[in-house]
Amino acid sequence: MPSLGTDGPLVGRETETARLAGMVEALGSTRGAVLEIAGDPGIGKTRLLGVLAELAERRGVRVARAHATRRGTAPFQVFRDAWGDRSGLCRFPATADGLGATPPPQRPLAVNGSLFHATRTLLADWAAEGEGGLLLLDDFHLCDEESAALAAQLIRTPVPGPFLLAMAHRPRQTPAALLEALDCGAQTGSVVRIELAPLDPGAVATLLESWRVGVGSSALPGMVSSGEALAGGGGSNGRLDSSAYAGPLYDASEGTPRSVRILVAAGWQPDGYPERPGADRDGLLREVAGLTAELDALTPDAATAADAAAVLGDLFCPADVAEVSGLGLDRTLVALAELSRGDVVRPLACGGQFVFRDRVLRHVAHERAEPCVRLSAHRRALELFTRRGASAAARARHAEHVLGADSTAALNVLAEGAAEVIAENPGTAARWLRLALHALPGQARNGPPRTTLMLACCRALSAAGRLEEARALAHELLRDPSNLPADLRLSTYAVCAGIERLLGRYEESEALARTALDRLPRPLPAQAAELAFQYGLVHLLRGTYQRARPTVREAVRAAAKTDDAAHMELRVLAACGDAYRGDLTAAAPEATQLAGLVDALPDARVARPPELLAMLGCSELYMERFSDASRHLRRGLTIASGGAQQRIMMHHQLWLSTLDQWTGRLDRAEHRAREAEGLARAIGADDAVGLAMTMRASAMMWARGRREAAEIVALAEQGARNTLPGRNWCVSSAAGLLAQIQLMNSDPSGCLRTLLEQGGGENLPLLQRPFRPSLLAMLSTAALQCCDVGAARRWARHADAAAEQLGLPVQQAYVHQARALLHVSDGEHDAAAKLFEQSSEAFRLAGMPVQHAWTLVTGARSAEAVHGPATALQWLDTAMFVSRTCGALRVREQGVRVRGKLGTRGSSRSSAAAMGPAELGLLTEREREIAQLAAAGRRSREIGEQLFLSPRTVETHLSRIYRKLDVSSRAALARILHHASVDH
Repeated sequence: MPSLGTDGPLVGRETETARLAGMVEALGSTRGAVLEIAGDPGIGKTRLLGVLAELAERRGVRVARAHATRRGTAPFQVFRDAWGDRSGLCRFPATADGLGATPPPQRPLAVNGSLFHATRTLLADWAAEGEGGLLLLDDFHLCDEESAALAAQLIRTPVPGPFLLAMAHRPRQTPAALLEALDCGAQTGSVVRIELAPLDPGAVATLLESWRVGVGSSALPGMVSSGEALAGGGGSNGRLDSSAYAGPLYDASEGTPRSVRILVAAGWQPDGYPERPGADRDGLLREVAGLTAELDALTPDAATAADAAAVLGDLFCPADVAEVSGLGLDRTLVALAELSRGDVVRPLACGGQFVFRDRVLRHVAHERAEPCVRLSAHRRALELFTRRGASAAARARHAEHVLGADSTAALNVLAEGAAEVIAENPGTAARWLRLALHALPGQARNGPPRTTLMLACCRALSAAGRLEEARALAHELLRDPSNLPADLRLSTYAVCAGIERLLGRYEESEALARTALDRLPRPLPAQAAELAFQYGLVHLLRGTYQRARPTVREAVRAAAKTDDAAHMELRVLAACGDAYRGDLTAAAPEATQLAGLVDALPDARVARPPELLAMLGCSELYMERFSDASRHLRRGLTIASGGAQQRIMMHHQLWLSTLDQWTGRLDRAEHRAREAEGLARAIGADDAVGLAMTMRASAMMWARGRREAAEIVALAEQGARNTLPGRNWCVSSAAGLLAQIQLMNSDPSGCLRTLLEQGGGENLPLLQRPFRPSLLAMLSTAALQCCDVGAARRWARHADAAAEQLGLPVQQAYVHQARALLHVSDGEHDAAAKLFEQSSEAFRLAGMPVQHAWTLVTGARSAEAVHGPATALQWLDTAMFVSRTCGALRVREQGVRVRGKLGTRGSSRSSAAAMGPAELGLLTEREREIAQLAAAGRRSREIGEQLFLSPRTVETHLSRIYRKLDVSSRAALARILHHASVDH
């Protein structure tokens, strides 16, 4: 892979860049300053100094620069490097003669007064000859003592005139006297301090995209561009788009730009980390020049200790380093002291342990060590951890490195270690099992059988998301199933069926599971639990669970006798299947009991199988237990890991997006839908891509208002087209969402067409039964808007019957709403008002604020007809307040329209006036601040300078303000604020 270098845009540093620009501008007013850029290694200090130099040179400012090094031992070396022989300025002495009397060792050096004043005067004159002067001192923590002393005095007594002294340093390694001078200057205001924080995940994604464009996506292993993903290129096994890749890479790199670059160059993959930096060792070593220089500067003992520490892992103690390195404890302690002074390692606060300052540095130290040194160190570490009785996983980390030298001892360790880590790190488990299979002798007597290792490897590859590899290995096992022991044969069929399901090949998955189940005696043996689980799950996803229900129930009874784990998994599946079918009498008590059992289990147990929490949360959502569903789905999302878990995470995000929309968290619902869409594109799940797009459109419909209706409808229709024809929950869910969007945007005939075509006819038999009352109610409302009152009444009756059978309050509320609209059409406002009130109260009790507010707005005219204007206004005021809390602009728009049609005092107020002080409550404190400045005529750059924000950030805030207040210009914003101030 070509070197990524450091070229490309400076991302994530907009605020810092704006401050630098302001300092360069200030030089034109003959005001100088001292700039300190502080931060950890690799955080971007040098790059920011480069930006400062570029800004200065554009304005004609004179620039001199120097870079301190470990080998710069001559007095004033940094200043000599900056000036050279130019103009005879500041000819610093080659010895310390220019210093005052030699101070006691405990006191900092003091520069001779005449030398300091001469230097200060010459710097001021040099700057005054042009448009100003800039002296850049990089890595100043490495400077010689004389340079540090001179810099400290220049900080305490800055150079007058248009002169800027800028220095970048690592605070942990900077001399104390220099740190004291900088702290004093920062407190008095003579020093401008920029402390660089890690990049955020968004900046990492932008950085990745810039590299992808520069070197090509093929150079970035495992990553495709957002554009390629949109074009359908993200469906290959295990490939991620840059946004999906950025999140885990951010965690691995801790947001440090240099670490991001090194890991990408190393071919980093989420499932291999933190055990390995990536598969491309040469690529890693090409990108680590700065780190290599640090390690090369170590003494031999310190370098040996660093190599041993890198072998030991993230945490290490001196005694272990001493044994693995062979240095002995005394030499090891001296070596660790040197490593600590150089900030290569850092001591922990307690426990006598150390860590490398970051994991990337540890990997670099490990990979650059000589192979024979690494082998010896890992062998000693394996012996040490074996004597200590460490876990198999801890020993396997060393066994994989000694496999070629001692295969017999390492094989069992690798197999046991893989079994321990498969849930948390399936990529590592797969690698260890592949290595064990490769090293396994043809007739292994003391190790596990090859078939057992192959099946374990199938499971690990599947969990890691390497599905095609897993499928090939599983089919190799099934090439002659008669040679497999009975229990292993059943497990292999189950694993293979699960892999086909994860690949989206539902027919193949069902056929494999059914074929194996048909060959078993009846009643089913307990060993068939995993196979029955896969059979039931694929039918659940296809929307045909009724066909699998008898088999699942039989397997539940069989598993109850032997295996508690398999029993629970099957029970959760059965409860979810019953809830999907609308059989809440069976599902509700079972789900209640299972929730208690699952809540008591540790994360590691709940993570196996990974579908457990998704199924439980889904069943609770069907039963309108929203808080329970949210708790379990969020927990499942938190503990999901591994490549195949992308599909599980996708399901969690989809259901959580639904819950967030229902419970009034519209921004979060849209965000989760985007996350789910990215995950779906990464694994090539087109149906889920379409559903996620439609979910996003649904959240936007409530949050964005009518101005964006055309865009929202187009997005929903595109999402619905992405779902493939057939029976599965993605198709039916997308159909219901699209129909609602069509109905809300004045297309009732489109709503009818979508529901009837995708729902399978009059009673919508193909759509999810727990949601069928609300969908039938939607048909009734759409028919009413199409002036087909007879059809509207018919579907309302069907909805009533379906809701009564389910007994779910929210579904009943939707039916009440449709019934109320029928009464309105008949002029029966008394009956309508009662139903609107019942419906809105049911939504309120369920914690669904958007629907609560929408029902009040819809029913306000009936409330006016029955109870008078005061009650109608009270309904509208409540709706407006509730909709503000959840950002439902669509409800507020409708509320303003309805208020204008009521025959009430004050209804003639303009929309802008009506939306004055109340609407401003939607804005955050920062948004109100920006809104007031924008309304006063300030430009974005001026606002940014006043509030220390970049112009782009100001524009982003303004976009949100416009959307929340439903305005499109600064003039309209000014009118809103004017009305608000008048009302106040």
